[in-house]
Amino acid sequence: MAHNISHFSIHADDLERARRFYENVFGWKFTPWGPPGFLLIATGDEKDPGIQGALQKRREPLNGGSMTGFECTVTVDDVDSIAAKIEANGGRITFPKATIPTVGVLLQFSDTEGNIACAMRYDKNAS
Repeated sequence: MAHNISHFSIHADDLERARRFYENVFGWKFTPWGPPGFLLIATGDEKDPGIQGALQKRREPLNGGSMTGFECTVTVDDVDSIAAKIEANGGRITFPKATIPTVGVLLQFSDTEGNIACAMRYDKNAS
């Protein structure tokens, strides 16, 4: 049996700020569901649905220190345009774009809530 990731959660101090960030940067869609402070995330479309996620109210404010949890990578077509959108929507580039030979071009960013993630343009011919 494959052990694929089937769901992810983004924890946020300010749900609306985080929602606007991911809508504007990646075009994700959000639907309120379940308890207050919980939104389902659709990352794809009918042809390529991606995986379902959740945006939820952080139970404890982020207080610095080491990163805990999984670091997710979002597939993109253009790393430079995504970097510009990240910064224009209140995020911060934490590791500038770099080529990973035989994989693609990657950058790391912090969203408006201090969560760390990556954006990658996959290209097996990258060098």
